[in-house]
Amino acid sequence: MSNNNTRSSQNSRSSFKGLQILVEDLRKKRDNLNQKTKTFIRELQEIETEINVDLKNAKDKYKKKRDFWNNKVKELKEKKIEYKALFGKLLEEKRSINKKRKNPNNLISVKQVERKIDNLERRIETENLDIAEENALIDIIKELAESKYEFLAEQENSDLVKLERKIEIVKINLSKIYDSLNKWSDKSQENHAKMLELFQNVNELREKKRLMEEELIENKKTADSYHEQYLQVMNQRRKISKNKRPNRKNTKSPSSFERIRKKNAMIENMKKNKLAEALEKQKAGKKLNLFEARLILEKSER
Repeated sequence: MSNNNTRSSQNSRSSFKGLQILVEDLRKKRDNLNQKTKTFIRELQEIETEINVDLKNAKDKYKKKRDFWNNKVKELKEKKIEYKALFGKLLEEKRSINKKRKNPNNLISVKQVERKIDNLERRIETENLDIAEENALIDIIKELAESKYEFLAEQENSDLVKLERKIEIVKINLSKIYDSLNKWSDKSQENHAKMLELFQNVNELREKKRLMEEELIENKKTADSYHEQYLQVMNQRRKISKNKRPNRKNTKSPSSFERIRKKNAMIENMKKNKLAEALEKQKAGKKLNLFEARLILEKSER
């Protein structure tokens, strides 16, 4: 009888020790996963912050700048159309004036007159002329010079010259418009590219967030499973413990419980959103990933 009691006592101690080891192992695994859950939540919050910053910059900074330069380009294109129409109208007026001129072939260009004067002056300098010949050439030079100045004066006040000045001004303005259009279009495209780059980064962050949320939910489920096993083993250990210990009061503060409640509520809400997205995809006939299929299966089993 004594031997049986001894063996029973040894078995009880051995069983209690084994349960204690198992309790510590389960607690360690659970706590490690809970710590990982905290890390997931912190990283998700950081990703959400980065997403919000990128969206704000894309919309409030680069989109506004792009739209500003787009409007400037639009206004300038309208001005370009006006100037091109004016340019065409002035050219048509010039052609009309040239047609109405009576003797256009009698007009000698200034350069032609100047060349004749240069030739005559060179003859006076280089050739051996008598006084009469030299005076005759000088008279011709005077007449050519007078005709040149009369021609210039006439041209200065003619409708054709005034028209050509207008044409030249319009050409200069059109050139400036084309330069500004190129510069402003480049600025618009530059801001558009930066906006698209941020939107692309947001899409990548959202995908990263989606995958991390799935990992978080799986991690939480595994941690909860370890916690349930931990509680079961603790109950077994209490039953075989010979020395009863006074019940220990829960030392967790209300704020700790509130943090845990909020964390669990956030994860549950995340699961609901993921399930809703999975059901929408299923309804639309889209392919589900393994995580989404598992969520739907768990829902149908409940």
